[in-house]
Amino acid sequence: MSNSAKSSGPMIVSFGEMLIDFVPDVAGVSLAESHAFIKAPGGAPANVACAIAKLGSVCAFIGKVGEDEFGHMLVDILKKNGVNCDGVCFDKQARTALAFVTLKTDGQREFMFYRNPSADMLLNDSELNMGLIKQAKIFHYGSISLITEPCKTAHLAAMKAAKAAGALLSYDPNVRLPLWPSPEAAKEGIKSIWNQADFVKVSDDEVAFLTGGDPQKEEVVKSLWNDNFKLLVVTDGPKGCRYFTKSFKGRVDGFQVKTIDTTGAGDAFVGAFLQSVANDTNIFNDEKKLKEALVFANACGAISTTVKGAIPSLPDRSQAQKLLKS
Repeated sequence: MSNSAKSSGPMIVSFGEMLIDFVPDVAGVSLAESHAFIKAPGGAPANVACAIAKLGSVCAFIGKVGEDEFGHMLVDILKKNGVNCDGVCFDKQARTALAFVTLKTDGQREFMFYRNPSADMLLNDSELNMGLIKQAKIFHYGSISLITEPCKTAHLAAMKAAKAAGALLSYDPNVRLPLWPSPEAAKEGIKSIWNQADFVKVSDDEVAFLTGGDPQKEEVVKSLWNDNFKLLVVTDGPKGCRYFTKSFKGRVDGFQVKTIDTTGAGDAFVGAFLQSVANDTNIFNDEKKLKEALVFANACGAISTTVKGAIPSLPDRSQAQKLLKS
């Protein structure tokens, strides 16, 4: 479906990195032992943008790629998935980022990155498409764009512009420790914008990292709560997710599927949830609606683990409905 076919409805803008993931053709081997790699588009904010567009909602991506074969390939993939690319810039000097992703036998991942510096790190605030940002009903971002300048300044400027224009701010820190100078720097950087979000999604592993506590204990999770939040969601992998608002809290079960690759599962979840919010912002105050949206998001996350790669595995609405009915 083309961008023009989906030009009506609330817009979600996703900001950050897009890169190439090289995934081994067999699970359970180290990078050194892998004989071949499958090239897959990746980068959490780009995955989220595609997840939203594949479900039929309006989404734009803002970020920077290299003026190279991989950069043009990535933008083509965004466009083919129905994502508005008016906010994407090309860098003539720096290359598009690469990540080698090892898959353990259970589909869990380890990363090795090539980005020193890559194009996504070099986005300047002067290159931001402010017109696009100001159209956003929801502005979504991660933390990788906070690691280095000039991208950090661009990230903060984009957040400020979106908030001033009345957008909801959505934050999935997406912890990638190998990209930060140290675990302490990661914690500090991720928390530096923590209180500005309306919605935060963290995984159970990220709760453990950010708090140093047991992510299954409610008091540990609640130590991450801020009164500016409308919603905090903790994803528990195949077990589903937990949700916390000012008025209510609970758990939504996940779906049992044959997991091949968990890459992009969190992004499929976030994209599915954000398009529900964009269509009805009252979700944060209505527990029944919130649970329905989270069940749908869990279904999308589960489906995405049954195929290798992030963007290729993202479901459309009919696939999600099929799993919900089963």
